Amino acid sequence: MPHWLIAGASRGIGLETARQLAARGARVTASVRSAAGLAALKSAAPQATPLHFDVRDEAAIRVAAAQVSDPIDVLVANAGAYGPQRQSSTDMDFEGALDLLSINTLGPLRVVQAFLPLVKRGAHPRVVLMTSRLGSMSIGGASNVAYRVSKAGLNKIAQCLADDLKAEGVIVVALSPGRVRTDMGGPNAELDVCDSVAGVIRVAESLTLVDTGRYLDYRGEDLPW
Repeated sequence: MPHWLIAGASRGIGLETARQLAARGARVTASVRSAAGLAALKSAAPQATPLHFDVRDEAAIRVAAAQVSDPIDVLVANAGAYGPQRQSSTDMDFEGALDLLSINTLGPLRVVQAFLPLVKRGAHPRVVLMTSRLGSMSIGGASNVAYRVSKAGLNKIAQCLADDLKAEGVIVVALSPGRVRTDMGGPNAELDVCDSVAGVIRVAESLTLVDTGRYLDYRGEDLPW
């Protein structure tokens, strides 16, 4: 049975991913940041092995990675945030934007680097960086600037990781779950979290080395960079 690591499983997409995988009998290791997140994970996926870290804290991530000994077949870097209230190109909360970049852009890279030795030992190693359509340079608009920038940066990291790790057989993709009805996506989003996550899991399971470096949605369709 493949071993999945879900970084950011306190709520929303990450929690539902852990729940669906655990319900299928998959081996799940999942990270949370707080006691409330741990309680939610234990309720949704009691079989999952919890880890405690914030993706902004490199030292804590590496301590958590040292607690895992088994190879990781699929690493899903899901932890993310929306960012500050003021994030337009004419009115930016710069401190909040920098914090958002640390979470959404560099956070997944911290996680990948810390757990990479275990991923390389996986039988069919895959890294899924959870991004957004708003990270596409082809999509216009003036709202959510810091969030868009953070996801565009994550897409570039996915490309670079894919190039760096292809020779070692590690598959890396940027994957958008769509706009989902979660705390971040809001009640008017078009997708139910269960449907989105089911698609994310299907895509992750189907990946081969031919797919590395792609920018996909939860249906497995290519998105424009």
